[in-house]
Amino acid sequence: MLLLLAEYLQQFYKGFAVFQYLTLRGILGVLTALVLSLWLGPWMIRTLQIRQIGQAVRNDGPQSHLSKKGTPTMGGALILSAIAVSTLLWADLSNRYVWVVLAVTLLFGGIGWVDDYRKVIEKNSRGLPSRWKYFWQSVFGLAAAIFLFVTAQTPVETTLIVPMLKDVSIPLGVGFVVLTYFVIVGTSNAVNLTDGLDGLAILPTVLVGGALGIFCYLSGNVKFAEYLLIPYVPGAGELIVFCGALIGAGLGFLWFNTYPAQVFMGDVGALALGAALGTIAVIVRQEIVLFIMGGVFVMETLSVVIQVASFKLTGKRVFRMAPIHHHFELKGWPEPRVIVRFWIITVVLVLVGLATLKLR
Repeated sequence: MLLLLAEYLQQFYKGFAVFQYLTLRGILGVLTALVLSLWLGPWMIRTLQIRQIGQAVRNDGPQSHLSKKGTPTMGGALILSAIAVSTLLWADLSNRYVWVVLAVTLLFGGIGWVDDYRKVIEKNSRGLPSRWKYFWQSVFGLAAAIFLFVTAQTPVETTLIVPMLKDVSIPLGVGFVVLTYFVIVGTSNAVNLTDGLDGLAILPTVLVGGALGIFCYLSGNVKFAEYLLIPYVPGAGELIVFCGALIGAGLGFLWFNTYPAQVFMGDVGALALGAALGTIAVIVRQEIVLFIMGGVFVMETLSVVIQVASFKLTGKRVFRMAPIHHHFELKGWPEPRVIVRFWIITVVLVLVGLATLKLR
């Protein structure tokens, strides 16, 4: 939106041409979303408290969580609002990738909003039934996958790239739709499972989103892509604005969500942010790198799968409680220790993911 204004004003003053630079608009995206989050955060928390939109806490979980009962939730709406406004202000709105990622983010956020609303407003402990949650995730995930497949302009946009192996690429054909569906829906649910402690999910999301922003910038530049032997995806660079908005909104939310949390993200935030990461990774053809950088999300998901499978097959539990962050809490780790150590793991994994740019 402001990019169009800057282009118009260029005819009067050449200095407005600076807004053509992706890096500047990416930085402005960060700052805009951050300011919006910090500005609107206190108002949103008060509103949620007045309306008694508070978190329900499981009685069979760690006892330290009982004090969190009633903490305002659905704070993910703050993140999504800041991301949407910042992206619409600074991104090139003629870019199809911007609209795909923004649409997926808001649609998955809508699923989470319905789930949270039923839990905290209607006092329905089941929330949105799982079958309906997965149904709508599948509808939106497949819609995004089909759109990206149909509008692909080059073969590389539907090819599986194996990091660190420069000569290995696998044409997927229609299989691209299947892979994209699983990446989007899987990442959405993985981030949701991770969102169980104060700040545990949001900072890894910010770190992974920032790294994907670097991939977007490099993949959208033909010279950088050629030099680094990564897929050149025309237009992908514009997603650095969205990634910047995600970073700013996430850090602004963390200001209120850090231990002890004043507000929780809820499914409205977790499902949306996970889907956004998955969609961006698909666009820049870095699904495997996302798997590496999001190792904490993968670990949390696998712990649930292993726990459920073990209990159904043997009647025994592998972990004291799943997802795995609760296992460490029940072992006696204080909540801040679990959170910070998972953050540290994510920092290391993100650096490993970025290292694949040169290890080819």
